Amino acid sequence: MSDFDLILKGGTVFLLNGRANTDIGVKNGKIVNIGPCSTAETIVDCSNLFIFPGLIDTQCHFREPGGEHKETIQTGTMSAALGGIVGIFEMPNTNPLTTTPEALEHKIKRGTETAYTDFAYYFGGTFENSKNLPSWEKLDGVCGIKIFMGASTGNLLSATDEEVEAVVANGNRVIAVHAEDEFLMNENKTTILGDSNDVAMHCKWRDVNSSLNATKRVVGLAKKHNRHVHVLHITTADEMHFLRQNKDIATVEVLPNHLTMHAPDCYTELGTLAQQNPPIREKHHQDELWRAINDGTVDIVASDHAPHTLDEKAQSYPNSPSGTPGVQTLVPIMLNHVNSGKLTLEKLVDLWSYGPERIHRIYNKGRISLGYDADFTIVDMNKEMTITNSQQKSRTGWTPYDGMKVKGWPLYTIIRGNIVMREDELLEPIGKEIQFKDCLLYTSPSPRDRTRSRMPSSA
Repeated sequence: MSDFDLILKGGTVFLLNGRANTDIGVKNGKIVNIGPCSTAETIVDCSNLFIFPGLIDTQCHFREPGGEHKETIQTGTMSAALGGIVGIFEMPNTNPLTTTPEALEHKIKRGTETAYTDFAYYFGGTFENSKNLPSWEKLDGVCGIKIFMGASTGNLLSATDEEVEAVVANGNRVIAVHAEDEFLMNENKTTILGDSNDVAMHCKWRDVNSSLNATKRVVGLAKKHNRHVHVLHITTADEMHFLRQNKDIATVEVLPNHLTMHAPDCYTELGTLAQQNPPIREKHHQDELWRAINDGTVDIVASDHAPHTLDEKAQSYPNSPSGTPGVQTLVPIMLNHVNSGKLTLEKLVDLWSYGPERIHRIYNKGRISLGYDADFTIVDMNKEMTITNSQQKSRTGWTPYDGMKVKGWPLYTIIRGNIVMREDELLEPIGKEIQFKDCLLYTSPSPRDRTRSRMPSSA
């Protein structure tokens, strides 16, 4: 009988105390040995490869339900697994919105049935449901609460301080915030954008102040109520200067797109394919994002995977929708930045493994330690590839990085000891809900164990 189900042999392993060239032994989906291992049912030769704690993409929009022509939980997690991602957090701006336990239950069921990676969902926080959030934030499969201060629809939009404060004041778990000032952007649309159809105006209309004002407002409310806020996709130097002084209450996310592309070049080269919210900005803003990564201001790098079809993107600006696919390219783009000297591998592991585990208090994931889930992202830092549209498993079938040459590529995605992706080949979907330390005392039975829903009513 084999000692282990799986051995990862002779790779460079990223442990909490540094790198080690060693083996990892896996049994029953858990890490049970870090050190020399002998026999196993499956042995993966990891010589000259790097073994990271399984990477978690903490901001994805998979469009299901209501936008399945753009993406589904199945196709989105297929893209994630091909990109070396072991788990995703998905956003609530679906149709119906993920603002009730019933809507959450539906997405959990679909994830259980179709997801290739593990998953959790943000619960949408609104003025209307704010009083229920202290109990609903503890439901199975919830990674946190999401607020849209701008760039959203329906009752997910919390534009006023009264609406934002209602959410911030109710509950204890982390609140992720899309911080753009809806009122200022509406004013700018008239005074700055006017009748222009030039997509390069996107970062002028949605200007620095529209982001900075919203970020200052939500951080102020967070301090008032002693509530942790996680400010998403920061794009401006001004916000970084402010957030650097407010790390006691706020954590920070940036995206590969804002680290890789800059205005006006991206709009000249890609047109509306570069259009997203908040916008890609000028080079001096990008330079400050990199400084903030390396001085510790930034906590997480995520993709903000937000797919739209090419037909939708081909509409005349500003009728074209904002958002780009990104979950499959997150890893190679960031590995390429490491190879270009922008950051170290140690910093990168902190941004996409330790950061999510720390901020969201993920249970048994995000590090290579005994007893933890056997989740690994294994990469070849020397492999050179060209990113193409044809590689993308997203239902939209495109990427803004089409034709870009990169150095560094994910070779294996392993989730709870199961090889889900091997050298660009997908195997079986095995996704299940991610658990969180803050909720372990409150979780209801998993959908696999339920004969009927035990979710509380939204009534």
